[in-house]
Amino acid sequence: MDRRSVLRGAVAGALFGGPFAGFVTRAAATPAAAHELGPIPDLRDGIVRLWLPQGFQYRSFHDTESAVILDDGTRLPGRHDGMGSFHGHGGNYLLVRNHEINNAGPAFGDRTKAYDPMAQGGTTTIEVTRFGEVVRSHTSLNGTQMNCSGGQMPWDSWISCEETVNGPDVGPDFTGGPNTALTQRHGFVFDVPSHGTSDRQPITAAGRFAHESVAYDPKGGYLYLTEDDFSFPSGFYRYKPRRDPLRTGKLDNDGHLQMLRVKGTPNADLAAAQEPHAMYKVDWVDIDDPDPTFPYTPGVPAPTSNNTALTHVARQGWAQGAAYFSRLEGSVYDDEVVYFTSTQGGGPAETSIGPIADGYGNGTGQIWAYHTHSRMLRLLFQSPGADVLDFPDNVTTSKRGTLVLCEDNVNDNFIRGLTRGGQLFDIALNRLVSNTGAPRFNDEFAGSTFSPDGHTLFVNIQASRGLTFAIWGPWHKIGV
Repeated sequence: MDRRSVLRGAVAGALFGGPFAGFVTRAAATPAAAHELGPIPDLRDGIVRLWLPQGFQYRSFHDTESAVILDDGTRLPGRHDGMGSFHGHGGNYLLVRNHEINNAGPAFGDRTKAYDPMAQGGTTTIEVTRFGEVVRSHTSLNGTQMNCSGGQMPWDSWISCEETVNGPDVGPDFTGGPNTALTQRHGFVFDVPSHGTSDRQPITAAGRFAHESVAYDPKGGYLYLTEDDFSFPSGFYRYKPRRDPLRTGKLDNDGHLQMLRVKGTPNADLAAAQEPHAMYKVDWVDIDDPDPTFPYTPGVPAPTSNNTALTHVARQGWAQGAAYFSRLEGSVYDDEVVYFTSTQGGGPAETSIGPIADGYGNGTGQIWAYHTHSRMLRLLFQSPGADVLDFPDNVTTSKRGTLVLCEDNVNDNFIRGLTRGGQLFDIALNRLVSNTGAPRFNDEFAGSTFSPDGHTLFVNIQASRGLTFAIWGPWHKIGV
């Protein structure tokens, strides 16, 4: 299906009227000008890998179709996922990038420093120019699992999230692979300084669940966390550290975890289709046991099922009326608002809380906004079908306030823009072809992040043969 039209269904009415008028105080982004996407050659080698608007350029790097060796001797893993961008030296940028790798196996990088020497995920850090030229790179976190997304922190760190609860105390996950070789529990978040390496210590007080992403509110002092529990309802959480990380320079492990509840509607089903611009007053319920350890015998498959472990934290919230979402993924904070995506939200309601084989939720995507001061939750966009928006995943904001959405579906994958006026438009289209000539159009975009000066959009292809793009051009002309 040809989906290169410019504007995709506008949301009726203003997104930020009434109680939400103060969501963004700067001038609104100009509505997207009409533009077409077309084939643009990669400055790395002249091969077309993306379609972009006229006037844009890009360079790809760290393409693991061939072996890539980092400066510390690490063979770069694939599955490039969530990513943050920071100020580097001499006008360069630092990227901290997740690698979402599952199953037990030797850690990449120096195994003596790994959190779990038998876990294959983690993060790598890359210094690049504003035009995507790699200066240097190294391993910054290893020995973790399923590092999906995370979030960029104002204390100059990246918080990396494990989207799993695997460990020697939990039975096999959806892949069927055993967890007996793992030496540590997983399902946590980790603080990774942009200019160094992680201490590999999990923030266990922030919960053991299928973490997807985080966004920090510097005014309220809360870390907001999304959960992507594929087969069951997912929750929206917040974590309050005991000490201010803006003063200490790191996230402490002494805080308290809570889960969102809609006031007056116990277990509100927000995964189901909502009325346009649905708005809810919310409160938060306490999670008393955020960091479970289950009984097990080393070397023997654990008796606790993965489904039981996955829902242990959420069920504490559900028992107090916490809301049900569908597969919460990317999140970003912007001026007292946390925006987050619900990948399969917006369709007919599920008839049970799971497990659901094809994922909890029957829609093709929702975009939510939580106002941290007023404690109001609002639906910003609900996709009417896959031809408009198909499974939104990672999200970031431009300096003009436009949301930039990565798609993760089994068809053509786009990067989309969503203006605060409700216009959805195309920014990029995946046109990757493998070295064997096979199309890779359904490889997902992930890890969208703008450079600190807004010049360059960095984004990954999340696949076993991952790679990263640096994209630049006249952003203002397309309303980004």
